[in-house]
Amino acid sequence: PPHTRRARGLPPLAVYSGMTYREIDIALDNAIYGDYKFLYVSPERLRSDLFKARVARMNVTQLVVDEAHCISQWGYDFRPDYLEIAGIRQIIGTSVPVVALTATATPEVARDIQEKLQFRHENLLQGSFERPNLSYVFRQTDNKMGQLLRVCQGVEGSGIVYVSRRKGAEDIAAFLRAQGVEAEGYHAGMDRTGRNRIQDAWKKGDVRVIVSTNAFGMGIDKPDVRFVCHYDMPDTLEGYFQEAGRAGRGGEGADAALRRYP
Repeated sequence: PPHTRRARGLPPLAVYSGMTYREIDIALDNAIYGDYKFLYVSPERLRSDLFKARVARMNVTQLVVDEAHCISQWGYDFRPDYLEIAGIRQIIGTSVPVVALTATATPEVARDIQEKLQFRHENLLQGSFERPNLSYVFRQTDNKMGQLLRVCQGVEGSGIVYVSRRKGAEDIAAFLRAQGVEAEGYHAGMDRTGRNRIQDAWKKGDVRVIVSTNAFGMGIDKPDVRFVCHYDMPDTLEGYFQEAGRAGRGGEGADAALRRYP
């Protein structure tokens, strides 16, 4: 994250939604002429003519793709612009090293990522999925709402509840609010302004629990997330680890709970 790089004396820049054209123009000029080491941009930004013209003038020494599983696993429907990242290599030079990072990837997804990013040779470094500070809990219950409420009321700190449907996100958030839990729903069907407002409130601690589809969480590095609860089962085991791993980023203990009916 930009704030971490700044604290280590490595000046970063970021281009993000909500910036004016003038602010973006200045940031990209600074990336060309200023003493900056990192430029953070979304994959969607790479398509703009303004960015393509400016990046051609930057001294890019490395292209880093975070959440790289989106190139293969989710890219076709959720983040299609991830599929276009390789096109930037034709502008900055195919000799510039590329690093693709993701917390989880099956062997098939890992190969697909390397193919889509036009790696010259297969090159995979893989560590363990184990997060020793996380407690994984699976509960079988006929009262999912009650169990969820117990988790939210019994565990201090921020939390994320994952659901499979957009309406479920809104309904469960409303239920938690009625029980005195500061919760908001979040899903891809909401307008960007609303999503940004909710995400910012959660980051600041004004909202304690986010109830969301898998639209929420990528790129989030909030250190005080103490629980991640899957109200509905994820589609894949890799998806579960990806989402559960958003708890305990600060190194302290956290719970990852999964619930189902008997």
